[in-house]
Amino acid sequence: MSNLICLFVVIPLFTAFLIGILYKLHNSVADTLTNVCIFALTCLSVLFVSQVAGNNALVYKIGGWIPPFGIVFVVDSLSVLMLILVNTVSLFAAIYSISYMNRYTSKPYYYILFLLMLVGMNGIIITGDLFNLFVFIEIASISSYALVSFGIQHEELEASFKYMVIGEIASTFILFAIILLYAWGGSLNMADIAFRINGDSLGTANSMVKFVSVLFIFGFGVKAAIVPFHAWLPDAHPSAPAPISSMLSGVLIKVLGIYALTRVLYSVLGITFVIQNVLLTLGAISMVAGALLALPQIDFKRMLAYSSISQVGYIILGIASGNFIGITGGLFHLVNHGVFKSLLFMDAGAVEFSTKTRKLNELGGISEKMPITHGSFLTGALSIVGMPPFNGFWSKLLIIIGLAQSNHTGLALLAICIAVVTLAYYLKIERSVFWGKLKEGLEFVKEAPFSMCFSMIMLAIICFIGGLLYFHPILKDAAQVVHQGTAYANHLLK
Repeated sequence: MSNLICLFVVIPLFTAFLIGILYKLHNSVADTLTNVCIFALTCLSVLFVSQVAGNNALVYKIGGWIPPFGIVFVVDSLSVLMLILVNTVSLFAAIYSISYMNRYTSKPYYYILFLLMLVGMNGIIITGDLFNLFVFIEIASISSYALVSFGIQHEELEASFKYMVIGEIASTFILFAIILLYAWGGSLNMADIAFRINGDSLGTANSMVKFVSVLFIFGFGVKAAIVPFHAWLPDAHPSAPAPISSMLSGVLIKVLGIYALTRVLYSVLGITFVIQNVLLTLGAISMVAGALLALPQIDFKRMLAYSSISQVGYIILGIASGNFIGITGGLFHLVNHGVFKSLLFMDAGAVEFSTKTRKLNELGGISEKMPITHGSFLTGALSIVGMPPFNGFWSKLLIIIGLAQSNHTGLALLAICIAVVTLAYYLKIERSVFWGKLKEGLEFVKEAPFSMCFSMIMLAIICFIGGLLYFHPILKDAAQVVHQGTAYANHLLK
């Protein structure tokens, strides 16, 4: 079964190459190939659930070289949870793109970039090697820079350039940290580095680990859009095509930022009390600042972008709480936010697709014209606010309980207060876009095309039933992977 791990990279890479050859035949060829490819990846990721049950880990040794001398791909419960999230959201974003991207030229090029971004994200999740982690980060990042600017208008190009400059500065910090780790330990294998740090009886690694941790927090913090490293996100996410906005906020910042940071700090370097408190501080600032900055926005997608910053704060707080319940809640909220934020950006894209605007003051009263979009938006909004029985309620509840149990009662109360602020700005969208009298000029607005509605309906259903994930062993096993810290190394160096 471990031989199949490489398919998470090989299949989308080969499909992108195939589209590059066959794209001149017809746009439907690119549509079909992309969706079949991602559907296969989604099924493959689900297939691995049973293989990693009980904290099992699968290792694929490329070329047969035994770690730490060779490159390895690793799949454990945390990896599988992320693979399911990334490939499921990507599948619905690709289906959504069938109709939405007809408004753009060069649709096959869009799919090639989309698949390369997926290659990068899947590669980050399965790699067991720090340098290849950097390589896959760059593949995903460069693809996303191009996708943000895909409309080639002034706004898109400016946002993409800003995103690229800030993103590459972050990548430089990540690379510098990897170089320092290699210079100290002579290894790039993540499990081997963890083993060497644990076995450092002389304490020579202490200062190096502290410095490298700061570099990683800055680099991955930018990728995750944690405040104060968030400046690129409010421009990049609104400027991108709607399915790419849903990918960026739904999964890209989670994989390149939160997942990579969690994997490196917990499983490789080992979390310390100081670093844990730094993360708690950054999480709290992000949660508050994102929510307060979202309130005055009049651009639909820009408000959602600031909302993502706030929700990332919740995730960081849960993971940094240090106890099992909090970590479980953080990972649960990571998955939930990937679903409902993807849905909300698709709803915003559907509104813009039909009305030709995303300014809240130019919209109003379209609920009867776009009932599916309104219904799915309401589901996503109730989920992100944390209303029971939607999935966001359960993950936020676990985060708050985890913070309280780790003696961070003030942060737990703050998380509750920010949920109220979140409700306020989603009510603002609901009132401005869907309620009230139909604005002049919107009389001929129609519901979004079938492929767009299908994706929104499916994600809305997941939001409604997503709370059941708490009862599935994969979530607990993934939290255990994080909670056990550098014991990750013991499973892989065999």
